[in-house]
Amino acid sequence: MEGFKGLLNQREADQKIPNLKAIEEQIYSDEEVKSFLERHKSELDPQAVRKGTSALLEFIMERDARKNQQAVKAPGLEPSLEVHNGFILVTYSRTEEAIREERERKRRRLIHSINMPKNIAEASFSNLSMTAERQDVIQELINFIEKYTPDKNEYHKGLYLSGPFGVGKTYMMGALANQISQKGVEITLVNVPTFSFEMKQAISTNKVEEKLLKIKETPILVLDDIGAEMKSAWFRDEVLMVILQYRMLQELPTFFTSNFDFNELEEHFSVSGQNNEETLKAKRLIERIRFLAKEYFVDGINHRNPS
Repeated sequence: MEGFKGLLNQREADQKIPNLKAIEEQIYSDEEVKSFLERHKSELDPQAVRKGTSALLEFIMERDARKNQQAVKAPGLEPSLEVHNGFILVTYSRTEEAIREERERKRRRLIHSINMPKNIAEASFSNLSMTAERQDVIQELINFIEKYTPDKNEYHKGLYLSGPFGVGKTYMMGALANQISQKGVEITLVNVPTFSFEMKQAISTNKVEEKLLKIKETPILVLDDIGAEMKSAWFRDEVLMVILQYRMLQELPTFFTSNFDFNELEEHFSVSGQNNEETLKAKRLIERIRFLAKEYFVDGINHRNPS
């Protein structure tokens, strides 16, 4: 019985030999393999080449799997051949696509978006129509991006964009964020009405200071739709004033969008939820905004509801 089994095993081995030879022929006729062996012929004797057959096969299989979009041993890595101490080895390095994807992931991690519209993730100045109403603002934003450095000895003033609904103020801030993040700069965009609601909720969980710290210390801050929040003396004095006071003293770039100009925003903040006139506190807040940002009026058609 044992002899019979041995005979079968021998026949199976004999049947595999032609397949093995065919595989070897394919390996050594591969143009990249031939080129590699030619370049390194002074380093590789016939025995080393023979021992490296499995490495050459791995290289070909991994390379072709990528070309044919099949499953691969190391996704995101590209195989290559090299000689080390007289042995043929397959090494893997990141593909250009993987490098670009990683760079993009790192860039996106620099943008902190708090309750902002989804479309700002893809916002770009190239997608903005350079209308007469937008031209000066877009140029100012581009100038800021080109000139900005994290050098604390140089103050870079932000912009306060006022204007009607749907003219692209928030989208411009998204374009600013996407462009400045390509320089490796961190930026935070905050929708003020939603933020004001969340800050009130944070009182019960004792997280007001924690949330404030993240916002006030960010290298570049965008306060979007300021003035659209519910009137609140507490939010004005304990949240916005704290943020703006810190950023004014530290000279940190701060941007704003609003449906109100400076005078209208001052009126908004001069009345608390109980209709108490607090003009002085409102003026102090507006003075800090004036210090942090230059006001620009943005007009145009309403892109949310074009007529």
